[in-house]
Amino acid sequence: MTPIARRRLMLFAPAGALGVGLAGVAAYVALRPEPTIRIGGPFQLLDGDGHTVTDRDFRGRVMLVYFGYTHCPDACPTALADMANAVDALGTARDQVALLFITIDPERDTPSVVRDYVAAFDAPITGLSGSVDAIRNAAREYRVYYAKHLTEAGYDMDHSSIIYAMDRSGRFAANFTHETPPAQITVTLRDLLGLPSPSPSGRGPG
Repeated sequence: MTPIARRRLMLFAPAGALGVGLAGVAAYVALRPEPTIRIGGPFQLLDGDGHTVTDRDFRGRVMLVYFGYTHCPDACPTALADMANAVDALGTARDQVALLFITIDPERDTPSVVRDYVAAFDAPITGLSGSVDAIRNAAREYRVYYAKHLTEAGYDMDHSSIIYAMDRSGRFAANFTHETPPAQITVTLRDLLGLPSPSPSGRGPG
């Protein structure tokens, strides 16, 4: 993992209603190796079958966590595809990483809707929904921004677009955006999993 990835949390302007990527960089918040701003924490949400899922269910595995919504036309599907590709490059070690998609639009994204959405990515992504309060609490733990953006057809969701990498103990380790190359995410995952670097042929252990 690069030192920059460990020290910096990139906070981006919300994705626009038209979904053409993010509007721009709002700020960069520099973090020391032991950040004074805590990122990540407990959550209690629902999986696609309506079962309660908490952050502790993923202890022992590295997590990639992304907050978005199923009507998102651009950033969200790109981020999930990047996460899936990054994990796929780990080979047999992929099972040591949990991919989480947490909706910020529980009004429309019921547990079953989120389940069907992540299934389209042909990757082991766990889709999570829940009550408005449960989603708000989870987003607060991860410092996620989101808000309704009213349109003539109803509404879209403005939101930050950050992929969070959490270590096996659930602690923040690094962050990426939907524009980060999957190969860069894979490098961080290998570091968090304690895997050796791949051989020049690309067929290293793991």
